[in-house]
Amino acid sequence: MSTAVWTPRLELSSVADKSLRAAARFWFGVTLIGQFAFAFSVAAFYGLTALRGDFQAWNRVLAHGYEAGATMGNTALAGHIIFATVINIAGALQLIPGVRNRFPAFHRWNGRLFVLGAFTQAITGLYLTLSGRRVVGDVTQHVISVLGALLIMFCAAVALRYAMARDFTTHRRWALRLFLVASASWFFRLGFFLTLVLFGPIGFDPTTFSGPLLTFWSLAQYLLPLGVLELYLRAQEHTGALRRMATAGVLFVLTLGMGAGIGAVTMASWVPNVKAAMDPRKSIAQALSATIASSGIDAAVKQYRELKAAVPGTYKFNEAELNSLGYTLIRENKFKEAIRIFQLNVEAFPQSGNTYDSLAEGYMDDGDKAEAIANYQKSLQLNPKNRNAEVMLQKLNAPPVPGR
Repeated sequence: MSTAVWTPRLELSSVADKSLRAAARFWFGVTLIGQFAFAFSVAAFYGLTALRGDFQAWNRVLAHGYEAGATMGNTALAGHIIFATVINIAGALQLIPGVRNRFPAFHRWNGRLFVLGAFTQAITGLYLTLSGRRVVGDVTQHVISVLGALLIMFCAAVALRYAMARDFTTHRRWALRLFLVASASWFFRLGFFLTLVLFGPIGFDPTTFSGPLLTFWSLAQYLLPLGVLELYLRAQEHTGALRRMATAGVLFVLTLGMGAGIGAVTMASWVPNVKAAMDPRKSIAQALSATIASSGIDAAVKQYRELKAAVPGTYKFNEAELNSLGYTLIRENKFKEAIRIFQLNVEAFPQSGNTYDSLAEGYMDDGDKAEAIANYQKSLQLNPKNRNAEVMLQKLNAPPVPGR
């Protein structure tokens, strides 16, 4: 075969190699930013609120977070959160080639910390799921969660085995698989919030946190990253230039989507959580929750109004506080109490479409269809872009505008 024929093939192969490496670097850079952003938000929110003793604030983020008196469950939850942060930081550092090559001792010890964190995260996750601590989600999500924890432990054990056998090529492949499955909750957040931005709150019930969308992302958080990794590893071994270029294209497009997901979850969740953690005021939700447990909802409503009038700068009287408490009460099947809390929120923030949306959900869960419809309609009037209100009114066979 002539040199003229070989030259284009060699050039195409070189372009394919460069494209695949560039796509991998692009993915790595975006992943590094997202992992550190997530780790910072988790450490800031849970760390600062814990230092202030404001554990009730955890329920603002978690569907079923801190429970007074539940020592074992709270300890498991705290361990799960702590080692999730360890995994994000240690795992990201393990991916940096410069760290691995220039500081091999640090790489080894950091790898051991990462494996320990992965095992601990998996075990605490299993406990929280099997003990019934996670009350949201359906059976399918719980089964996937258990299988995911077992998959994390399996990948950790195999990666450790090949490291001890000094088969570093195979070890790195399994370490990458471990990193991806241990970061599943991170991928879930990116995919879920990106879906919300693109299509709105469809395909799931926000109260029970179940539905086809959540089932899809529960599976995709493991299968999608692992599938792309296998595609990438096979492309590295394959001699076909077109295959490597196609893989590079797929990886590049998916990384763009991942970056968009990072942006979506950062603005919708991570930044607000950090801001909330840095607010030194006491949690009014925590104070009211304790009063409801000891003296009932009437005493809590009276307490709210008295504290707001007497010490407005001492407690957080923002919309999110009451909203979080209301949904906690819904999950405890205390619908009447939840409605009273949501009514307080409407009273405090009468121009917020979200407060009426939450009140409507309280009425709907309590079986009061007429009040649910009226409040969803009011929410939609205040915020015409409220997709959730539109969907719920359709389910309730009611028009978006009264009288139509």
